[in-house]
Amino acid sequence: MAAERAALALGRWRDEDAWTLGSWLWRAAEERRLAVVVDIRRGDRQLFHAARPGTWADHDAWAARKIRTVQRFDAPSRLVALRLERAGQSLAHYGLDPADYALAGGAVPVDLAGCGQVAVLAVSGLTQDEDHALAVEALRHLRDDGR
Repeated sequence: MAAERAALALGRWRDEDAWTLGSWLWRAAEERRLAVVVDIRRGDRQLFHAARPGTWADHDAWAARKIRTVQRFDAPSRLVALRLERAGQSLAHYGLDPADYALAGGAVPVDLAGCGQVAVLAVSGLTQDEDHALAVEALRHLRDDGR
């Protein structure tokens, strides 16, 4: 996942790109008939949020918790979950409340090449591996679109 992250770094990022990224995800989910929530944030500022039919408030909460995990550990939420599992650790080891953080895939850093994390993208509503894969696919699309 570390190599995947480096390969997905963008050449540029503006907050307006959150709309492009989120809209692409909305269309992809619509075409595939996926019930997902998409959330993109820079720090505490929500840049994009959309909830497809078939989702509910729990999906919004999961997305927010996954985003906090990425912000705290500066790594994809799925990678954080795997690392802690391998180390036999939980969120409590870091003094973190599971009501605020999630050890589940689906949130990924939006990185600017040479700079690091500038935002976080979260997908929630599928399995954690499917959420992660869809988020990565969206970032790859944005990168390949010249961002």
